[in-house]
Amino acid sequence: MIDPESHKKLSEEISRRIMEDRGLLDDIRYEVRPLRDQVRRIQPRTATSISLVGTDGGNNKIEYDPFLIQLIRVVDSSNNEYCLEAVSTSSKIRELNTRHLDGGKAISALGELMDFLGVDSLHKLSPMIKLNEGKDIANPSWVQVYREIIEWAILFKIIRTKEFGSDTLVVFDGLLRSKIFSGEYFRRLLSGIEEAIEEHRKKTRRRIYLVGLAKHSKVLSRYRLAMQLESVMNSPYPCYVEIPRDIEGKAYAWQEYARGDDMNFDGQEVNKFVGGKMFFVKFGKSSHDSVWPVDIFVPQVKEAHATMGYLLADAENGFPVPFYPLCLQRAHENAALVDFDFDVLQDEIFDGIRKLLGENSKVLDIARFQDADPAQRRY
Repeated sequence: MIDPESHKKLSEEISRRIMEDRGLLDDIRYEVRPLRDQVRRIQPRTATSISLVGTDGGNNKIEYDPFLIQLIRVVDSSNNEYCLEAVSTSSKIRELNTRHLDGGKAISALGELMDFLGVDSLHKLSPMIKLNEGKDIANPSWVQVYREIIEWAILFKIIRTKEFGSDTLVVFDGLLRSKIFSGEYFRRLLSGIEEAIEEHRKKTRRRIYLVGLAKHSKVLSRYRLAMQLESVMNSPYPCYVEIPRDIEGKAYAWQEYARGDDMNFDGQEVNKFVGGKMFFVKFGKSSHDSVWPVDIFVPQVKEAHATMGYLLADAENGFPVPFYPLCLQRAHENAALVDFDFDVLQDEIFDGIRKLLGENSKVLDIARFQDADPAQRRY
């Protein structure tokens, strides 16, 4: 514990440093000040809303050292399940390929995406996925990459193959941007989505709106205080404001993560990672309601006002989180593997270990009853 004298000294030092860095806040306030006059009011519009969510990797893993199994499950807000897999960090990529491609024929949503992109193996789809053979060992984080690829593949399949009975808002869990794909595969994926949306409009006159909504954003974190000081989005009604690309870029370590097809710079590489244009959105009427970062699909930016209206209509019914899209909350609830479901799956790993141990399986039960962390008794 810090003694009072040290605490006083540290407090003075922190205050001094903040005063010295005041110029940083002044600069950020100057950057957001023009946004105050660009805030637009949102009027709710009615449309069907669906959301797609994958299980949270941190909360959906079953383990007992040295075994670690990751569960990959993707469902929508209507509780339609599109994927349910169990993989481990040591899974062989060649074996995983057979779950999606059979003799070159697609047998899953990811297989259809691979076929569309002309890819025959997952390690070619992303530089973060290795074959996991010999010296080509993958980083354990490749499972998270694999999960994200599956989410993109299912979004791709839904928009390209689903028959929509009415105008529909599709809410993706996260921003419409990614750095996990090799080369221009992500750019081609986005082009395939754009083609499908246009095809729906021409053939069935159904308009499909695609947005991505994130819980957190480095851009929002950087400018939140400055926006409050400059009274940006403090209006007593639901509103939104478009965030310029240059403001986005100042918040990211990698400038290409803020470079979309809506802006081009001579001498810089073409956009490969960004499919959305960022907006800040407030769905509540209070000046203190939460502000959320939302990506609108770049080809649909001109329809931002209509898109925000559909999103607001869904968010007004948000529960248990108020003024947050209900379809996204339902999808999260449906995707989560918790309580009884998770306990049953956790037991499966013990059953698997028992089969592996054979006659020595009773050792597992003895080990389970031993205190794994006796040091905690000191608290």
